[in-house]
Amino acid sequence: MPCPIPLEEPKCVADDRRQASIGLPASRHPGDHRFPLTPEGAGLLVERGFAVKMERGAAAHIHYADEAYCRCGVEIVERAEALAADIVISLAALGEADARKIKRGGLLLTFSRLQSDSADALRVLLERHVIVLDLIAVTDAAGHRPFADILHEIEGRAALAIASSLLADAVHGKGILLGGVAGVVPCEVLLIGSDMAAVAAARSALGLGATVKIFDNNVYSLREATAALGTGVQASTFHPRVFENALRSADIVVATDTVPRCGVVDSTLAAVMKRGVICFDLTSDPGSAFPSMPVIDLDLASPSDTDPSVPVRLCYINAGNAVPRTVAMALSNTFTSLLADIMVCEGVDNALKLNEGLRRAAVLFLGKCVDAEAARLLGTRHTDINLFLQFS
Repeated sequence: MPCPIPLEEPKCVADDRRQASIGLPASRHPGDHRFPLTPEGAGLLVERGFAVKMERGAAAHIHYADEAYCRCGVEIVERAEALAADIVISLAALGEADARKIKRGGLLLTFSRLQSDSADALRVLLERHVIVLDLIAVTDAAGHRPFADILHEIEGRAALAIASSLLADAVHGKGILLGGVAGVVPCEVLLIGSDMAAVAAARSALGLGATVKIFDNNVYSLREATAALGTGVQASTFHPRVFENALRSADIVVATDTVPRCGVVDSTLAAVMKRGVICFDLTSDPGSAFPSMPVIDLDLASPSDTDPSVPVRLCYINAGNAVPRTVAMALSNTFTSLLADIMVCEGVDNALKLNEGLRRAAVLFLGKCVDAEAARLLGTRHTDINLFLQFS
């Protein structure tokens, strides 16, 4: 009789680690309807072990139904439950009431620009020991800003796409094509700055057949931009007469975040521009690049019903907000990578210790203000986050 051979018996092993939850509240900010994740992006986070909770109807502005997220493993909840998650992603600034619903000691990922109207919410988050990271300031190992660069590229592309449509509008625009046709001179696009947004706008303009001029006082940045775009672009520093002549003939003017070192288009310069010129302000202070012009927020209203016989000069802002679905698609992979890094580090504290790019983005850290701008807004002193992480 053969001897019995002992066999291994399968045994269920419980993982004592609690599943981290991610909350996706809807944007209630009147000027920002962007959303961070597509259903596929949220599904990737679910596959990596996160419990994703989305507020009911939160993705309506990017034309995704709740059912699409449910099929990817996302739980549809009320707003309070989404805000109470371990990690909350809210691209727009939260109000004071919402800030009180954030989990004490939780993590808030946001694009908030720390404006004066967000001081009360920041104060509440500070009291609740919430860790706040400004995604715009997050950098990678090479020093690039992945979230900021994505938004800048989208804004540059969107600005030219919208401008082309506005020019072609026979009622409110000029009824002309950006690139012209055989025998017709193409439109002129003037870009103030040579950063990523300007390069993206230039690529779109060149692709449509327009003439492109770039102005920037940073010669090294101009050199990089022209190397990336090719010889079809005219690049120059801000020689007053050259710049004024370019403004006179421009059909579209786009200002990027390099405006502070290049100067704004004041009322005197605006007066020499064509009537009916289309201006886009892509700076971090929308409307400041063209202070004398009426501002049209593309996330709040459509272009004004102006008398087509009396065209005016208008400044458009929030070009990227006009294409929120593209924003969600572009950001999904970046969020997946960021949150996976946090999970690998087994907590936000460890992630901040190990990742300098995240540390630079910290605004509030467990009851302490670690950002100089936020401290000024709150009327308090800020402390170097490295001191807390070194002794924690």
